[in-house]
Amino acid sequence: MTRTRRQAVRLLGGSAVLLPAVGFGVPRLVAAVAGKRVDTVGKVVFTRRLHAPPLATSRVDGRGRRVFDLTIRAGRTEFAPGRPSVTWGVNGGFLGPTLRARRGESVLVNVRNQVGEATSLHWHGMHLPPAMDGGPHQMIAPGAVWSPTWTIDQPAASLWYHPHLHGSTARHLYRGVAGIFLVDEPGDAVAASLPHTYGVDDIPLIVQDRRFAGGFMPPDEDMAGTTGFLGDELLVNGVRGPYLDVTTERVRLRLLNGSNARVYNFRFADNRSFHQIASDGGLLATAHTTESIQLSPGERAEIVVAVEPGERVVLRSQDPATGSGFVQHDGGSDRFDVLQLRAARSLAPSPGVPARLAELPRPHAGSAARTRTFELAEHRINGEQMDLGRIDFPVRLDSTEIWHVRSGDGTLHSFHVHDVQFQVLSVNGRKPPPGLSGRKDTVLLPPGTDMRLIMRFTDHADPDVPYMYHCHMLYHEDQGMMGQFVVLGPGQRVGRPPRPAAHAEHALHAHGER
Repeated sequence: MTRTRRQAVRLLGGSAVLLPAVGFGVPRLVAAVAGKRVDTVGKVVFTRRLHAPPLATSRVDGRGRRVFDLTIRAGRTEFAPGRPSVTWGVNGGFLGPTLRARRGESVLVNVRNQVGEATSLHWHGMHLPPAMDGGPHQMIAPGAVWSPTWTIDQPAASLWYHPHLHGSTARHLYRGVAGIFLVDEPGDAVAASLPHTYGVDDIPLIVQDRRFAGGFMPPDEDMAGTTGFLGDELLVNGVRGPYLDVTTERVRLRLLNGSNARVYNFRFADNRSFHQIASDGGLLATAHTTESIQLSPGERAEIVVAVEPGERVVLRSQDPATGSGFVQHDGGSDRFDVLQLRAARSLAPSPGVPARLAELPRPHAGSAARTRTFELAEHRINGEQMDLGRIDFPVRLDSTEIWHVRSGDGTLHSFHVHDVQFQVLSVNGRKPPPGLSGRKDTVLLPPGTDMRLIMRFTDHADPDVPYMYHCHMLYHEDQGMMGQFVVLGPGQRVGRPPRPAAHAEHALHAHGER
């Protein structure tokens, strides 16, 4: 690679290395990643009523565990009437049901794979043993059942689940394998004062971008820029052109960016303010009043918005601060109409949002046992691509660490850590904004951005089975921008990562799920 081309690749981001080198000068390289602006503002016809995803049915077994039965399977979904697309889903044709459980409750999730190729199901944001995490070491072979079990021990939060296999996460998520996992905290007086009736004034919104050809969704996503797949239409809970009937004075929207690569900056068309009450890992310490909220792939936020009787207002996404500039097609200039809220002529009363929401002690930087640095650049973290057989480093159980993460190649990245909820100490050396003041497991890293994250590793140690850390731009993750670490208890030393499960017997019995 010539010096000029290498400089262009660093400017444009790691994805550019996939473009042919022969006869591909810098002007063509720049043009190849530049994209046409997408703008659906004022063009979406809201004709399909939106519902909250169905709650997953469950039962309690003889050991007191709440049991969920999930099947990943192929289906046919009509995103346009009379035009079925081939999709995947969980207990259905596209997306999956909402799992709901309480803190202190033990759960058992039987996950059956019926899609004809190996996949996995990761519990994004969940604090749990690594063998139950659903990453690339917990693969589910075709026809097999994987049955992770764990005790939920974290504050109430809006989490989610999605595939996490090495090399094909983007493709499996694009096809439709994803859903919400809600954690409740019994006896929480604040939670009782917030909108909390599921499907009425408490609505999860899974926002994803797609492309359609004649009403059909192509079976596989395609590369559309340095960040990965970018669609020109939005789905909310799998619905095109959605509207939500609102029957209460305030409605709680649990926003999930379930896209492969797109960043959203949500706001309302009339620029009304609303309250952000939670981030990835649960309630903020205090409600944050704002007019917009930005989410990168994998991030969540909960907001409460007030409506007037009979009005209609549109939730939009526009002007996300991606920071990549004109040479990259990362969606930073795109605008979308997302969802229309339709308020009833008579609204049931809703209490105001409490000013104080949760106790959120901030770990002191001086308590950290060590600081680690992670540079995300050119499909690598710290110069290394993912290797399932390599443990990148161990951490000690009950230790606190500071992770200094930064984008180092001029490309938009995000950073996700499994098992822990961290807190942001600083963004480019400054205090984080209110929206980043809570518990987080995923953060956006625009080019040139660095963040200091503080986290504590508790409860679960295993010298052989690792957790992941990676870019949540899924094309980047699939290309190798991921690493793995183990948590060591007293006297433990780093072991050897297990081979991913290849058959039903391993998936069921290797980690004692039954």
